[in-house]
Amino acid sequence: MLTGKNLIAGEPVDSTDGCFSARGALAQFEEASAGHVDRALDASEHAFHDYRRVPALARARFLDRIAEAIERRDDLVEAAHVETSLPLDRLNGERARTVAQLRMFASLVREGSWLDARVDRAIPDRKPLPKADIRRMLIPIGPVAVFGASNFPLAFSVAGGDTASALAAGCPVVVKAHPAHPATSELAARAIIEAVEAGDVPRGSFSLLQSSRNEIAAALVRHPSTKAVGFTGSLRAGRALFDVAARRPDPIPVYAEMGSVNPIFVLPRALIERGDAIAEGLKASVTLGVGQFCTNPGVTIGIDDDRLVQFVGRMEGLFREAGSGTMLYPAILQSYEAGVQRLSAMIGTGVRPASDDVEFRARPAMFQTDARTFMRHRELGEEVFGPSTLVVRCGSREEMEGVARHLEGQLTATIHGTPEDLAEYARLISILESKAGRLIFNGFPTGVEVCASMQHGGPYPATTDSRSTSVGTAAILRFVRPVAFQNFPSASLPEELQDANPRGIWRMVDGELTRSGW
Repeated sequence: MLTGKNLIAGEPVDSTDGCFSARGALAQFEEASAGHVDRALDASEHAFHDYRRVPALARARFLDRIAEAIERRDDLVEAAHVETSLPLDRLNGERARTVAQLRMFASLVREGSWLDARVDRAIPDRKPLPKADIRRMLIPIGPVAVFGASNFPLAFSVAGGDTASALAAGCPVVVKAHPAHPATSELAARAIIEAVEAGDVPRGSFSLLQSSRNEIAAALVRHPSTKAVGFTGSLRAGRALFDVAARRPDPIPVYAEMGSVNPIFVLPRALIERGDAIAEGLKASVTLGVGQFCTNPGVTIGIDDDRLVQFVGRMEGLFREAGSGTMLYPAILQSYEAGVQRLSAMIGTGVRPASDDVEFRARPAMFQTDARTFMRHRELGEEVFGPSTLVVRCGSREEMEGVARHLEGQLTATIHGTPEDLAEYARLISILESKAGRLIFNGFPTGVEVCASMQHGGPYPATTDSRSTSVGTAAILRFVRPVAFQNFPSASLPEELQDANPRGIWRMVDGELTRSGW
């Protein structure tokens, strides 16, 4: 049973600010008001002082309980299917990813070394001045506002990676659900609330707000209790939230994952050896999930010769044969169509079958241009969110390097080549290191492994902070800050900094990594 209400500190709260619904109309959902924002963040601020002191093992159990509750909720997957039209197999896989993320962070919290505890013991008889006892570790930053993403209704939404990493860090969370899947969001929120009510965690540690209005998003970022923001979505929306945060009397970090065209560079020898296979893999990557992934490859770059002509011809044939797919909601289809029309007007050639506006079905599109035109018109390098790609023909290796320098910041950059290609194009690789957060060799960017070494972020406009990631265990570092304690008695310190090291975590003690205490 859906309540259709905002869930603040575990309780459904009435609203008189109107209602909205999504595809499938599983329920009417009440619009959050500015008063709801205040109420949720006041509860979050109050809970913070208790939640941050919840012992690590209890916090880990809390994350595991959320995972268990989500595993039990088949209605969550069914609601997501109705609201997004994503296939059930895809959604079941996404639920498994969501559960795995929560358990990954639970394991991280238990292990403890992510806190980066450092101890420099006192040397009272040091000359000419004594050395103080100084101990440093990471602590939670405070309440975090999380914005659900449209294209991952489970893994990047209410109980997704941003929420999991913030809760793992010891930060309460207020989620603004994406209005394209409000029923899915309420069901996921209720799984978190179920875990809260099982014990150990203050009720204000989690709240859910439902809204289709931009002013509520801005109010969440502007509220003085909000200390950080996690966002996945468009460049326009992410930059708007970033600007709101920057104008606060006390600016806060906004970790926004936004636009990326994820360029693919196809080098000459790779085209000779397996051009057709690359074309088939690229088409599959571009059209996967109707192109609704932040790692969708929107630009393909190669050297203009007979092999590239053959490659482009193969791509055009594959795109003409490709079927249409239902996009997540009408506004995404409209945005995709506008982007395709923009490319068509500027370039005038390509494969551009008509889309079906009635059923929100989009068809893949492919265009091609030369490097000079691409570099002359910056908008050709902007993301078109959907199943399209632009092939850029370069006259030489130097021109390909120029295209790489011209690119804005990216989540990923891919190189298809041979070992000989890599040696010849070493400078290109160096350029791409400065442009992207993840470099891929002989693969495709769609599909982001959730693991400790994953970097899902990149220079602006891919994200607002290239030093951060929204996937993998390092995502927790977005929601903490360092604090140092000088000359405190051991018994008054957090247990991670105490002499005996009661948790047995890895620490840097007097310049050496150790798990020992004394």
